[in-house]
Amino acid sequence: MTKNSLLDPLKTSSYDYTLPKELIATHPVSPADSARLLVYDRKTDKIIHSTFKNLLDFIPNDVNIFLNDTKVIKARIFGHKDSGGKVELLLNKPLFMNRYLVMIRGKVKVGTVLTFDKNLKAEVLEVSEDGSRVVKFFLNEKENLEFLELVDILNDIGHLPLPPYMNREDEEKDNENYQTLFAKKYGAVAAPTASLHFTPELFKKLENKFNIDYLTLHVGAGTFKPVDTEKILNHPMHSEYFEINENSKKSLDNSKKVLAVGTTVTRTIEYYARTNKIQGECDLFLNPSNTPIKVNHLLTNFHLPKSTLIMLIASFVGLEKTLEIYEEAINEKYRFYSYGDGMLII
Repeated sequence: MTKNSLLDPLKTSSYDYTLPKELIATHPVSPADSARLLVYDRKTDKIIHSTFKNLLDFIPNDVNIFLNDTKVIKARIFGHKDSGGKVELLLNKPLFMNRYLVMIRGKVKVGTVLTFDKNLKAEVLEVSEDGSRVVKFFLNEKENLEFLELVDILNDIGHLPLPPYMNREDEEKDNENYQTLFAKKYGAVAAPTASLHFTPELFKKLENKFNIDYLTLHVGAGTFKPVDTEKILNHPMHSEYFEINENSKKSLDNSKKVLAVGTTVTRTIEYYARTNKIQGECDLFLNPSNTPIKVNHLLTNFHLPKSTLIMLIASFVGLEKTLEIYEEAINEKYRFYSYGDGMLII
């Protein structure tokens, strides 16, 4: 990565960078708030290096803080076809009429029935060009397994869907580490990782000092999908279910300054600011040509090259500054991605 005024913020290749493999965090640090924190102050154009336990020293006093209370499902399950062939299924999200969007590793065609532990079965109803599948789940002859019934079974037989770049199987400790302290509503297949750095003690201090509200966006597998179009605006943005409760809506309407904890919170708030919708599917793509209009400050992690998430960072600080910050983080050997270190933009 080098500074280059000729970089085009609308070209996908502009968001590429080289990350040494050893900087990909495969496990979190302990305690969680001993993670490092890079603070970028836009007013002074200064970068400060600190630790997450000092977060409250940098958050402006007069902000409302918003968090995502989604909870990660053990959405990865292993089973077999009637023919005996092995399959791996990753639940992405529920659709309508108890249909579910999933990813399946292994060849399947419409009508194929897959069998998993606890006699859970899935019938393939549709096969999409992008590799996703639509299925219905059932037990024995029972049709249309309800979502919460399905979640109970998945949490019994399934595995946490750790991001593929961790390149390892989930472990018992991940059941705690890969959920936020305030995870409440099942529906995500990836954690809102900016919140994973909080310890109970630090979070209590945050609650005592700031007004905190919660909203929900169920993070889908699409969050890891790289942009593979030459121009970023040609990327078909994934959608994820969100809801904003009445108290949070009032807080948003009355907030003069907003700190979003994570990209999921940012997208949800910005979608609401543009549409006035408090529930539905959020497909907002924030980038340098579509900048925030409601969120003032952002707490986040470091994101994959050519991802919509690094483009979201550029919507706050611009492409050149994003690449400059990432270059410094790499030089300072920050840990990247879901279990990695944090960044605060003020």
